[in-house]
Amino acid sequence: MVQSHQFMQFACFSSPDMDTVVCVKNVKKHMPEEEWDETMPLPGDIIEAVAAEENQLHHPESSIFPAKGKSELSSQLSQLHRNSELVWLKVRRGDAVIKLRSRVVIDRWSKLQRRFTVQALGDDRHVAILADLTLDECSELQEMSRKVINVDVVRLNNKKSIKYDWRKKVGTHLPDQHSTIISSIIFMPFTDDRGVEPITGRSMAWFSAAISSGVPLVFVNIQTEEIDINLEKEKPSRSNASKQKLQKPTNGFGQGVRLWFLPGIAEVPITLTMKIGEKRFGMDIKRTEEGFMFILSVAQRTAAERAGLGQLWVEASESGHLLVISRLEGRSLVPSSVSSNGLIHCCDHASIKQRLATAVEAMEDVHLHVMAWSPSHALASLKYPQSVGSSVLFPPIDHNL
Repeated sequence: MVQSHQFMQFACFSSPDMDTVVCVKNVKKHMPEEEWDETMPLPGDIIEAVAAEENQLHHPESSIFPAKGKSELSSQLSQLHRNSELVWLKVRRGDAVIKLRSRVVIDRWSKLQRRFTVQALGDDRHVAILADLTLDECSELQEMSRKVINVDVVRLNNKKSIKYDWRKKVGTHLPDQHSTIISSIIFMPFTDDRGVEPITGRSMAWFSAAISSGVPLVFVNIQTEEIDINLEKEKPSRSNASKQKLQKPTNGFGQGVRLWFLPGIAEVPITLTMKIGEKRFGMDIKRTEEGFMFILSVAQRTAAERAGLGQLWVEASESGHLLVISRLEGRSLVPSSVSSNGLIHCCDHASIKQRLATAVEAMEDVHLHVMAWSPSHALASLKYPQSVGSSVLFPPIDHNL
């Protein structure tokens, strides 16, 4: 059965009559048209291929059973349904070719024999009625779908449009024009995880431990995320290699957890400028257990102190916080992921030291950002031109509490 599934994973659909194609003719009734969206199979969609996995849509040569119309498509869906309810569709919509994640269901409208069709992944009322239609018929249906989907857009276009100076806003309200301000870290599942609860627990333990150590993070959101297990860089040890192989999802994907957070309530830009004769910037950098880089100490009468880091370090220490570096030369220094073997992927301490040493040797300025913990202290006390324009972000306040 497994081998049969592998051979039937991909198929292109065209009817014996070269003038017709397999098309979504309609969708099940009892669903308001205003609830349709572009992620669903829509009337007029020409189904070009179906596959068990997304990456197979890019390899049509893997198909050895070309479909011959609606009946053949139903047969292919039946084969795929034996292994999984979920499939990927490659459809042509106008001049665009798009991929849709759909669910295989039994065609309730087929009275003579059991046939299969597809249903929108996010709404079980949206079931596609398939047919062998001409290209002209498909075009007419696509035009109808386009009008339904764009009805709200047309109404919005009747409202007044205003100009917005995006370049000025980005330059003023982002600490760095290449930064999105918000950060995130993805947690991969361990081999013995059952569900997302243990992954969520680890992510919150990491976040709580980081705050307890003095990193001024602000929680934003947490969500599950489908991840490609094949992208894991670490190789399993010999002791658990067989276990990982057995528990690896058959479709190559697993469920991870992504934690979104702000690097402090503000990111303060700092410029370190050397004077002739100086041999170092005057700060020592260390890494926390959770992977954040922070300034351990600031020497007096150095570039670091002149830039304001000495004052910020004193205030951070007095308030129980760490003076954490969020970015160096525009590059994020916050941890980015936790692998399935528990390793935290973060910036290399040695590479940061090497970058600073290179700047010292060349007498170059260094630009970095540090996480601020209090607008009344960290920002107000740092009266330097480079602090102008730094973005201050506060967590949402629930006035009902």
